[in-house]
Amino acid sequence: MADITISERQAGDVTILDLSGKVTIGEGSVALRTTIRRLLGEGKNKILLNLAGVGYIDSSGIGELVSSFTAVKKEGGTLKLLKLTQKIQDLLAITKLLTVFDVYDDEGEALASYN
Repeated sequence: MADITISERQAGDVTILDLSGKVTIGEGSVALRTTIRRLLGEGKNKILLNLAGVGYIDSSGIGELVSSFTAVKKEGGTLKLLKLTQKIQDLLAITKLLTVFDVYDDEGEALASYN
């Protein structure tokens, strides 16, 4: 059983990744990195990470979010975050990363922001 499940769906030209489980050092962060790099390889650079189902994220998971953000930006794209749990929001606030990411609670709003 993987620590993390990532399912993928398209909304127009935005790829939504629904994450559930843990984004932690090892498998969780590698799975995320692999998925993001594959999408970029396919020319999909508008990515919305839905973190509603993520129960836990550690510092390496946070690091992976940041490096994914950077990788997507380098390809001229945008990575945004959707539905942060209170825990993750607190963690991003403490690490001052809340200001780096575009964060949304509402999927429709998040999708509209790409245009």
